[in-house]
Parts: sequence; structure tokens; C-alpha cells
Amino acid sequence: MVSTPALSTAIEPTVFQQVLRAPFFNLPDPVRMLHSVRGRAVYAGLVAVERGGNPLARLCAAIAGLPPAMADAPLRVEFLADARSETWRRAFGGHPMNSRLRCRKGLLVERLGPLQLRFLLHIADGAIYWNVAGVRLLGLLPLPAGLFRRVQCRERAYAGRYEFRVEAALPLLGPVVRYEGWLEPADEAGA
Repeated sequence: MVSTPALSTAIEPTVFQQVLRAPFFNLPDPVRMLHSVRGRAVYAGLVAVERGGNPLARLCAAIAGLPPAMADAPLRVEFLADARSETWRRAFGGHPMNSRLRCRKGLLVERLGPLQLRFLLHIADGAIYWNVAGVRLLGLLPLPAGLFRRVQCRERAYAGRYEFRVEAALPLLGPVVRYEGWLEPADEAGA
């Protein structure tokens, strides 16, 4: 007699559920909803982007594919997610920036251009904070994590919407980029 494998009806946890575990479920609704996407979802909102003035900081931003400076620009993010990874396709005022995220050994790993950033996430006062725990160039060459200690992200709910702030600065180069704004589920007919 041939046995057939049992089918699981349980929904596999999303990447952020895997990283944050039980505390994930205590997050405010807008943050929890955005990080509960399975399949495809589109969010839209507004963003302001500041870029550093140092020429080497600008070069680093260009290599990483970071958006140019803009104020109150439209932001559209398409999320493609399964239990193994998430792809974020962002359009900052039409400027694309894509990354891929996954959970690895309890860390959130984001592939952005030639960099692989490993973040330790923690929750405080209903917000998610991202702090760099490791960086690799081209996925192979480890870079000193201390160089990236001023690369941070905060996600929270504010005024009933998902809100974010991302800041990146490097030693000797100063600010590279800072962008902040908000997102909410998009009306696909108007997106």
C-alpha cells in the first residue's frame, strides 16, 4: 500500500511573522496588515526624500539604486510575498527601487542592489525598528557592520495609516539618504 503525504491546511507565516514571532500579532493594524501580505498587494502614499551632499555619499546612493531627492512625491509599492521571501517593487515619483527580503537565522535579510543587509528587528511602543546586524557586498564579501550602524528604519501606525522612516549615513561620508512617508492599500482601479 502506497501512503500519500498529508496535506497541511495551515497558512505558513510571512517573512515578518517569522522574524518577529509572537510580538508581530500585537502590532497596530496598519503595520500588521502590510506585513501579512500573501501573494500580491499594492500600497500607495506619499514620500519625501533627502539625499546627502557628499559626492561619495551620492555615488553610494546611486550604486544602491536609492531614489533621488523629492518632496511630497507619490509612492507606489507592489508587494509579492510567499513564506520564503518578499519582493518590494517601489516607485518613488516614478523612480524604481526594488529589494528582496527573507528571514535567515532570525534576522531580516534585504537584498538591495549589490548589498545584502541583515537587520535585527525589535518592537517598542507598537513600532518596528530595524538595526543593521551585518552587511555583505555581492552576497559574499562581509563588510564591517559598524560602518552601517547609522542605517536604520522605523515603521509604525500614525493617523490610521502605515508610516515609515528610513535613514542611512556612513562614517566620513555623512548622510546618504533619508526618506519618510506613509502608505495605505491602493485602489487598483486608480493605481
